[in-house]
Amino acid sequence: MTNPPSFVRLSTAAHVGWLEFNRPPVNAFIHEMVDETHDGIAAMLADPDVRVLVLASAVPGYLSAGADLKVFKGMKSDGMRGWATRCHQIVRLLRGSTKPLLAAINGTAVGGGLEMTLHCDLRFAAANAKLGQPEIRIGFIPPIATTQALAHLIGRPRAIRYLYEGRMVPAEEARVWGLVDELVAPEELRARVQAYGEELASKSPAALAAIRRTVTLGGGKSFEEGMAYELETVAALADTPDFAEGVDAFLAKRPPVWPRS
Repeated sequence: MTNPPSFVRLSTAAHVGWLEFNRPPVNAFIHEMVDETHDGIAAMLADPDVRVLVLASAVPGYLSAGADLKVFKGMKSDGMRGWATRCHQIVRLLRGSTKPLLAAINGTAVGGGLEMTLHCDLRFAAANAKLGQPEIRIGFIPPIATTQALAHLIGRPRAIRYLYEGRMVPAEEARVWGLVDELVAPEELRARVQAYGEELASKSPAALAAIRRTVTLGGGKSFEEGMAYELETVAALADTPDFAEGVDAFLAKRPPVWPRS
């Protein structure tokens, strides 16, 4: 892309797209950065060359420092409603994605940038990373659908204590909680996430989209409603070229060649 945004860096390698927060020195979010993040995600999800999207940071030592608090100085309810509404639009983009979403968490990860990763499918963290939601210290709560995501990820008791205390959590503790899925040596983080992304990019796009849809959206339904949603998804998959190719390839004992949009 010839004219990259100011506060977000976009790149693609082997069908794995990277959206990296890029506002040195600590990736503190301002309005323009939130907008560019939204638009960057939308562009990556619409790009047929991108089969997997990674959220990460281009700033060493920081995934995110959260919001630049100068933005909040003097802000009242109308302004905050606009800020949170824009953040929720990002959440809806992520949750509605048909492409796998990964996160590469490095260094200090607090506030908004970390909150966006909660809506990814898998979170890889540098072993020396520290994660936190310190909004309680300014009399606030995390506004990027974090209260909802945390309760699903780590359970209500742990989520509410995490938010009450506002402390920084070492990466290993976050892994035990289920807040991150895999720890990686800091110098190997990007390569590990890229490799995993390429592995996913080699799989059936239709099946990956169906998995995301049934687990992410179906998981919010009752069990019976979720089963009904799964049933309709399974039936629809049977009509896709991916399914026909997968069956044919298996029977012919050859690697599948997935159709691409």
